[in-house]
Amino acid sequence: MTLADLGWNEFFAQAFAKLGLKGCVPARLIRESPINYGAFLGDGDEIDVILSGKVWHDAANDAELPAVGDWVAVQLGGENEDHVIKARLPRQSCFSRKMPGKSSEEQVIGANIDVVAVVTDAAEDFNPRRMERYFALIQRSGAKPVVLINKADLSPKSQSAEAAATLQSLCPDASIHITSALHNTGLKVLLSHLKRGTTMCIVGSSGVGKSTLVNQLYGEEWQWTDDVNSVTGKGRHTTTSRELVPLPKRGLIIDNPGMREIQMWTDEKTLRESFSDLEELALQCRFPDCKHGNDAGCAIRGAVARGELELARLESFLRLDDEIEKLRRRQKKRQINCERRAKRDHRVKARNLNDRIQLEADEQGLIRE
Repeated sequence: MTLADLGWNEFFAQAFAKLGLKGCVPARLIRESPINYGAFLGDGDEIDVILSGKVWHDAANDAELPAVGDWVAVQLGGENEDHVIKARLPRQSCFSRKMPGKSSEEQVIGANIDVVAVVTDAAEDFNPRRMERYFALIQRSGAKPVVLINKADLSPKSQSAEAAATLQSLCPDASIHITSALHNTGLKVLLSHLKRGTTMCIVGSSGVGKSTLVNQLYGEEWQWTDDVNSVTGKGRHTTTSRELVPLPKRGLIIDNPGMREIQMWTDEKTLRESFSDLEELALQCRFPDCKHGNDAGCAIRGAVARGELELARLESFLRLDDEIEKLRRRQKKRQINCERRAKRDHRVKARNLNDRIQLEADEQGLIRE
């Protein structure tokens, strides 16, 4: 294994050289735990590394800390010494979502991702509204979207074909494939997206066959899976941790735990690009500030009334737009609070410094007396 096999390119080479860290070597993070990381070196050796205090303190938030897929500069330790991350290299891409819950923090799913493959099925898991969220996040990340409509053996061919057509209409740039992990069909198409140095992130709900696909791609039981429930068609166990896995003579994949929440971490521009059909209709609205509710002359509502646009797609757009606006307000509030806290800390430090200077001056005066 070489650095190029791990995804190293001129972008990272230049960024590493600019750091000017003597005695450090590049490494790519393959897993993370509460206390350390796992990383690959250019010769294929796997090592455990820890984070330096400087990298930790310099990060403005958790999203700026190293994550799976990141390239880092590592100072190798000697015998009985830790290998230490001295810096994180800039990211070429970053696939992330909003942290689940009411937080306004970003959660990095994978760094330096070239392809995001979403695994779903045409039956119970199929949800166009959730896929719209995936497409918006993938578009923001800069990765290529790929969708696997898996478990085709459990659904009629017409149902799988209809699901594929629906998703293709939502994201014309996406590569949509109908696959069956059980029968090993369609995997050749998936492998066409994996080339030397390419990193693919595989996401989707629990039980849709992600880990089985990973096993078949890797050629061995990399992720343990249990029997499939004959009623639900879902496996009883899937991936529980995020890990970057190199494929023999191909690229790398990041298998992820099943995602229960796909909360938006994007901006208004990306959202509107993901709903370009609605944006074109909005240009035909009578009023430029149309809210697409009960406004007179709303072209979007007119398209819904004529059956040219699904009401569910409009409602999804309005809901996502509202989520992004709420996230923007929470981020602004958090920024204000952080700035206030920083100013308060600065005043406290200045007061403490003045007190210390005055104390030293008083002590000097006593000495002279």
